[in-house]
Amino acid sequence: MHKLRKYIETIAAVNEKDWLLFSSRLEKRVFSKKSVLVKKGQIENYISFIERGEVRLYIPKEDEEKEITFGFSFQDEFISAYDSFLRQTPSTYQVETLVDTTLWSISYADLQEVYETTKIGNTMGRYVAEKLFLIKSKREQALLNETSEQRYLNLFRDRPNVIKQIPLKYIASYIGVTPQALSRIRKRIS
Repeated sequence: MHKLRKYIETIAAVNEKDWLLFSSRLEKRVFSKKSVLVKKGQIENYISFIERGEVRLYIPKEDEEKEITFGFSFQDEFISAYDSFLRQTPSTYQVETLVDTTLWSISYADLQEVYETTKIGNTMGRYVAEKLFLIKSKREQALLNETSEQRYLNLFRDRPNVIKQIPLKYIASYIGVTPQALSRIRKRIS
């Protein structure tokens, strides 16, 4: 929990009273590799800070090779099926751990209380929402405006932990190509 407080304090100062209320609502959750945190059709009840681990967001398909990966989160980042969390409606995708993962999670109801009763709550909520929006917006624009090779190179530059830690089949899906096309891209640029 110390890492989370340190991270939050990079956003804004947190007084002890606010921290005590917020931290009392956090739940430590530990998952093994390949655990599904949110299933398609399930309502997301948590927003979580990743203390340790890696998580992907994807649209499941009957043929696992056709799943569409559209997001990753790593240590010291937040993760949630955020649209489902905000609207409290069923998720249209899944959230899965890629390695053993430790999360500090707050429920929707508890977060609403933190928003209403603390000074830091709204600032923190806005920061997380803005960060998640910017990642999503950047990816959407890349899919519309860049070649697959540019998307791969930008991913390598902007989020090198993705390239180092994530299986190539998920990276291929994330940049919108087949694993074979990604292999050709990698050969061209090496």
